[in-house]
Amino acid sequence: MSGTPEGPVHTEPPDIPPARPTLTESELRDYRAAFRASQIAMALVDREGLVVAANDSLGTLLGTDSAALREQAAADLVDLAADRRTWQAYREVLRGRRSRFRCTRRLKHPDGRKLWAEVTVAPVPDTGRVLLSVADISDRRELQARLRHLQMHDPVTRLPNRALFFERLSAALEPYGSDPPHRSYQSYGHGGTGRIGLCYLDLDGFKAVNDTLGHRVGDRLLAAVAGRLTECADSAGYSRGGGHLVARLGGDEFAVLVEDSTGTEQLADLARSVLHALERPFDLGGQRLAVSASIGVVERAAAGTTATGLMQAADTTLYWAKADGRARWTLFDPERNAHRMTRQALSSTLRPAVERGEFALEYQPLVELADGTVRGVEALVRWNHPQFGTLPPNRFVGIAEEDGSIVELGRWVLRTACEQARQWQKDHPRERPLFVSVNVAVRQVWDSDLVADVAGILAETGLAPHLLQLELTESAVMGSAGRPLQALQALSDMGVRIAIDDFGTGYSNLAYLSRLPVSVLKLDGSFVRGFQDEEHASPADELIVEALVQLAHRLGLTVTAECVETAGQAARLRRIGCDTGQGWLYSRAVHPDRIAAMLEGTTPLRV
Repeated sequence: MSGTPEGPVHTEPPDIPPARPTLTESELRDYRAAFRASQIAMALVDREGLVVAANDSLGTLLGTDSAALREQAAADLVDLAADRRTWQAYREVLRGRRSRFRCTRRLKHPDGRKLWAEVTVAPVPDTGRVLLSVADISDRRELQARLRHLQMHDPVTRLPNRALFFERLSAALEPYGSDPPHRSYQSYGHGGTGRIGLCYLDLDGFKAVNDTLGHRVGDRLLAAVAGRLTECADSAGYSRGGGHLVARLGGDEFAVLVEDSTGTEQLADLARSVLHALERPFDLGGQRLAVSASIGVVERAAAGTTATGLMQAADTTLYWAKADGRARWTLFDPERNAHRMTRQALSSTLRPAVERGEFALEYQPLVELADGTVRGVEALVRWNHPQFGTLPPNRFVGIAEEDGSIVELGRWVLRTACEQARQWQKDHPRERPLFVSVNVAVRQVWDSDLVADVAGILAETGLAPHLLQLELTESAVMGSAGRPLQALQALSDMGVRIAIDDFGTGYSNLAYLSRLPVSVLKLDGSFVRGFQDEEHASPADELIVEALVQLAHRLGLTVTAECVETAGQAARLRRIGCDTGQGWLYSRAVHPDRIAAMLEGTTPLRV
């Protein structure tokens, strides 16, 4: 549409058959004059949806002259075909099956302005036509938006208030209804992780500030705390996984909601950053104040979660954090106090747990994308704790690295995985032997003779070196120098393959790749999540992965994609040349007997 011409062109509306036998020619002329002069934008539309006549107000609203609107589809002018429900209602009015309908549309003027319009469509009696009227309600919408903002935001901190927080939380949980938490997020057609996280905190000793310095200073402190919380959430970049919302729930209570969270570690990192940010004293107009906070952290699958249940869990966990001494964060434990696991309790029992045989390995297949065959497996350790049940590695590996018990645990994992790989090879001599991939912590390289350990275990088990792959995180490998680099080089010279795990999340210093003895890049699952079907795919993710694959291949490296969960993801990865993949599309981590059954052909690949 073009702008309004210099001189308005009046469009003569067609004759309107009289609605009653007594309508006179004079009355008809009056109706036409009123149509032309009306400040309400209007158009007469035939049963085919084409504009028969339009007044100057409509032309002005749309940035053109009214004559140019004749014979145009009315639905296109005001975007009535944008959604199926509106389009059907409009067609029903045209066909005489509905008396009228009204909708709101956001239109774009040819000069670039955007406006809100209320569109009404109603039949003109005894004519077979309908009258379309368009009212500019932009001012009303702006006023409503301002009033809503005032209603939904805290006047002291200018953060969203409790009402807006619960509205956002309910909206985030609504797509998942009351489905069981084990349901995969792909079944919702949802592009996120299907999880939700919450940090619920209040300030330690805030009442004393109000009591001694007054509420004015207390309000200024709350506003300053709100600013630091917002900085923490923004700087952490949670928009990669989903949205976040920082809110003041009342008093000195705040909440940070993380939609589409990636796991408990993400929420733990956020809680740590908040505590660190609040450690710095606040300078409030010459009044220097120090404050701390206690934080309850909850992270779980969105399916089966309610807003009330999530807040109850957060409130309970906040109580635990205060009871443990304040100025700290505590992660929600679903087994509550009777089965709650603290870091100290785990640390005190981790070392003897290896001797007691409380650990076990499960294996997740690594699949050749070209033909779908299983090439290898990744060994994943589980702790069958006598009190707390089966624990995944993210619950204890960090503690093991801190207290040094990772050396003994890592040695056990390495030996057990090599023994199992060799056993599969013996039991299935006609099948291509599987390689086994084992995660190695940096402290294993520093605090033990990893090269001697690997050489001794390979000799004991009889496993060929090329059937062992050691995975190190990107940050560990990229920063390797001195003894770690020498160890990696010795292992590579031995024939052991070195893989960079979660590639793309750390330093991503590609210059290191040509100088390190690396054989495999394992792409972080965040890249693969953008590989949905063609309609929802992320072109940027595909370009990045394709470039990484080409670079890796030029350097003689193979590429494994983690977190492959759909056939569409696998097809796109295969098309750009990725070598292997692992994820729930093929199998979860399973007992070694299930891997044996796969080799025998008695169990399908997907488990």
